Amino acid sequence: MTAKEAAETREVSTRWAETVTIGGDLTVRRIGYGAMRLTGPRVWGDYPNRSRAMGVLRAAVERGVNLIDTADVYGPHSNEELIREALHPYPDDLVIATKGGFVRGGPDYSDLGAVGNRNYLRQAAHMSLRRLGLGHIDLYYLHTPAMTDVPFEDIVGTLADMRRSGLIRHIGLSNVSAGQLRIAMGITDIAAVTVQHNVAVRENAAVRRLAEEAGLVFSPWRPGDVSREGAGELFHAVIDSIAAAHDATPRQIALAWQLHLGPRTLPIPGTTSVRHLKENLAAGHIHLDAEEVAAITALVREEQ
Repeated sequence: MTAKEAAETREVSTRWAETVTIGGDLTVRRIGYGAMRLTGPRVWGDYPNRSRAMGVLRAAVERGVNLIDTADVYGPHSNEELIREALHPYPDDLVIATKGGFVRGGPDYSDLGAVGNRNYLRQAAHMSLRRLGLGHIDLYYLHTPAMTDVPFEDIVGTLADMRRSGLIRHIGLSNVSAGQLRIAMGITDIAAVTVQHNVAVRENAAVRRLAEEAGLVFSPWRPGDVSREGAGELFHAVIDSIAAAHDATPRQIALAWQLHLGPRTLPIPGTTSVRHLKENLAAGHIHLDAEEVAAITALVREEQ
């Protein structure tokens, strides 16, 4: 890293220092990094340019990112291995969140499935530990509760046992409904929830609101997506107008909107480009006023 790049890194790190705490003891900055895109086509196999992929991961950490989100199914397995190769030994404040319980039989997305078997989930967590080079997993997500013959309550109970044994530190839930989140919170402590949520997709708004009410970290994936099938001119006009007013891109405005929704929102944008990484982090400096947040929120109807 050159002296100029080091100075830039220090400036960025100090300017977007707002934090959120996961599970009461893991404090991270408000924008994480979602590593899923650092895989092959259709999230299968290795990313074709390994040195570029490692460069993006290292640039994220150098610029102050201290939460990286991955999963054993990304690759599968290659994403976790890439993170270890690029970043191990890890900085003391780096939190790596990974997921288990979702499997693929091949690159075809029709081969997706979920496994809630108690022994399988424990093995999946142990294998993630080996690939990542960790002694325990700080934040372990159940990747999806769908398509499994194991009752959801039993799966959550397995995660609670894994935490009591020290295998994982905090429990997260991925791609759950608000009803499932309520059930899980009645069984054990849940630290975080991640679902798709952005300016264009609001089907999971009820999950976001419940997480906020319960004091959980809400970590939306695809948080900067501004694409919406069938969106009218008004949708794009509002986003573009606000972006122009802040000399920003529509994606940056979408990320800034996420941060304005609540103090425990932790978006995890992904990218394969250091330039886009910088743009994503710069969104943390954009201040939207109440009218702008309301205008963006009103673009899509949210189910109550």
